[in-house]
Amino acid sequence: MRSESDNEGGHPKRCLDTEISCRIRVLGRVLPLAWITSSPHALNSFSRFRRGIQHPAMASASSPSALKEVLGELDRGSYVTLLSKIIGEARHVQNNPPDLIPKEDRVARHVLDSLLPLSTSTGGGPLVVSHVSYAEGRGNVIVEYPGSDPARIISFVGCHMDVVTADPTDWEFDPFSLSVDGDKLRGRGTTDCLGHVALVTQLMRKLGETKPTLKNTVVAVFIANEENSSVLGVGVDALVKDGLLDKLKAGPLFWIDTADKQPCIGTGGMIAWRLRATGKLFHSGLPHKAINPLELAMEALKEIQLRFYRDFPPHPKEEILEVASIRFQLNVQYQEM
Repeated sequence: MRSESDNEGGHPKRCLDTEISCRIRVLGRVLPLAWITSSPHALNSFSRFRRGIQHPAMASASSPSALKEVLGELDRGSYVTLLSKIIGEARHVQNNPPDLIPKEDRVARHVLDSLLPLSTSTGGGPLVVSHVSYAEGRGNVIVEYPGSDPARIISFVGCHMDVVTADPTDWEFDPFSLSVDGDKLRGRGTTDCLGHVALVTQLMRKLGETKPTLKNTVVAVFIANEENSSVLGVGVDALVKDGLLDKLKAGPLFWIDTADKQPCIGTGGMIAWRLRATGKLFHSGLPHKAINPLELAMEALKEIQLRFYRDFPPHPKEEILEVASIRFQLNVQYQEM
């Protein structure tokens, strides 16, 4: 608390700080890439996914179209082969403690088998691959493709290697092995989220093979223990606590996860920011001489919200796209300074 002499009332003049931490959360639907990659439009789907990572600063001398040509199209055979191996582990990565404790390393080993041959640790390529474990058999995998500008980074986080439980007697097909039904890939985890694990693995492998010159470093984070929070200190929470994801704050971060069986185009996203308002304490008998920082913060937040909704009006097809909501989550701290 700061104190100064107040000439008018003889009372100490003090300041109040109000801090509002806000999170804008956009809820919508996710594109279950694992679901559509077996369709006749699989190649176009993967191209659209790649275009999503082509931040204007990513390509160096190359244009986004040139980068697309370098990366090529999704190798359906390679993708389905990898996904088949991963779905084959689904029985062992069901997450429902204390009865079912997943062993995410059974999935991680397939990711590592695919990427380590193109890594710096084996001398076979540019990928920097780390296997980080906080519990036996329950590792996380961080894969980095270095860019030319250390200040630029883009990341894909949230591909989790555990699944919710499945009772085979409730299924019309074996949930613990990959099967194909027309243009659909079927099995526990194809959409949530082992299909994404396989797809992002393929993306990082393609970067390691083709070695495009990018300004942005591209990072993929495959995590353990997403489906249950009764056991902590295993997955992304531990990675954050240890500072292993700190550098991802410098650029766009995409959370790659879905829990839907239908084609989707967006998912839960978040922008975190902080607003701080400083007011002034005064004697209760002279409240008009005080400044309430909470009122200042509320007025500022109102203007921010109005500008946000003006700059980003509802999409004409919002109902069709099933965008759920845009939320402002507030955390107010009121303290003397």
